[in-house]
Amino acid sequence: MFQRGQIKNILSHPNSLTLFRVAAVPIIVMLLLFPTRLCSFISALVFTAAAITDFLDGFFARQRGLVSNFGKVMDPIADKVLMSTSFIMLASLGWIPAWIVCIIIGREIAVTGLRNIIAQKGKDLSASSLGKYKTGFQIASIIPLMIHYSYFTIDFHAIGSIFLWLALILTVWSGADYFIKFRGLLKL
Repeated sequence: MFQRGQIKNILSHPNSLTLFRVAAVPIIVMLLLFPTRLCSFISALVFTAAAITDFLDGFFARQRGLVSNFGKVMDPIADKVLMSTSFIMLASLGWIPAWIVCIIIGREIAVTGLRNIIAQKGKDLSASSLGKYKTGFQIASIIPLMIHYSYFTIDFHAIGSIFLWLALILTVWSGADYFIKFRGLLKL
């Protein structure tokens, strides 16, 4: 049996938090296969907890000197899997347009490819402030879109849709910004 301190250490280790995001994906998928009010609400809670770990794993890794190659590789993969899967499930339910999901996921794949090219050339491609805003707005759109139903006369789907349009704009803008900044390194 784990003692209280051990559980706290496990839950706060950066790589454990990254793996939690990956583990949250099938839970979210299963819940959204049955899009009842309860399942949708629980999926939004699971997604929210997973999204919070995105901030916490990097924070703990830097604060405690626990930056690892595993974390450097898995953190962005876990983020993309969580976000992409959530958007795909929302589109499969007809709650958001599939073409928006295609643009968002396409941008993520393209920027990941750009990051790999830049890393091979020994350059650093840290997330820009636009990229961080993009992620924030994507998260802010997914949570109310997963809740989907109205509660206390609040139309969560409408709120999520507004954030989704803002996320789409920031997604395209930040993607274009990355390619413009590093266009010199992309010469064949």
